[in-house]
Amino acid sequence: MPTPDLVTADLTLTGRITTASNATFLGSIGDVEVVYKPIAGESPLWDFPHGTLAHREVAAYLVSQVSGWDIVPRTWLRDGPFGTGMVQLWQEQDPSQRAVNLFATDKVPDAGWKHVLEGQDENGRTVALVHEDTPALRRMAVFDMIVNNADRKGDHILAMTDGHRHGVDHGLTFHHDHKLRTVLWGWLGDPLTAEERDGIDRVADGLRGGLGRDLADLLSAEEIASLATRCARLLSAGRFPAPSGGMPAVPWPLF
Repeated sequence: MPTPDLVTADLTLTGRITTASNATFLGSIGDVEVVYKPIAGESPLWDFPHGTLAHREVAAYLVSQVSGWDIVPRTWLRDGPFGTGMVQLWQEQDPSQRAVNLFATDKVPDAGWKHVLEGQDENGRTVALVHEDTPALRRMAVFDMIVNNADRKGDHILAMTDGHRHGVDHGLTFHHDHKLRTVLWGWLGDPLTAEERDGIDRVADGLRGGLGRDLADLLSAEEIASLATRCARLLSAGRFPAPSGGMPAVPWPLF
């Protein structure tokens, strides 16, 4: 069977993700499994313009592609049963892997993990929030700085069997004000690698060409200018920044 046209072929709903804060559906286009988030199902927010979250998800995919890191699964806008929305290819993650985890403070593995913070669980036990120390997750942390991700929860990171890490749920991105909230703070102060700098350079260069033109249909001019500024500042600093501003440094809930 030929691959269906993912933009115009029928989108059939097969389920709903009820834990999502915005209307989020599972569906299929022919044999292709997808996630569908209609603009009509977006909950109003005080700090993001209403009806723009789907566009920001597509913008995040475009930046991911230009970076060369393949962080965001293929994402596009199209019509669906509840109107125009974001559609994204479904990714089947490996249930045996977790890129972000909670451990009792005396049970944190000695190697391969980065410490983020400590707190107490529902039983009053002291636990540590940690994430894996891998190049794939470092790239995601850099990507989140670039797109100003305000909602990088642990469950928004999909651990794939081959070691790749996909990031999903990028509706709260690209704000012109500093909004970075993430669980990926383990490399604070570490120098950027040459590969990470190259990815930022590709995005910065793209903003002066095709990427900038594509984003103009999805984001405001101020938001695109702020994206370019974030790239320039990160390259100038040359290292992972510390939390700043008056907003919480991590999202809630953490997962």
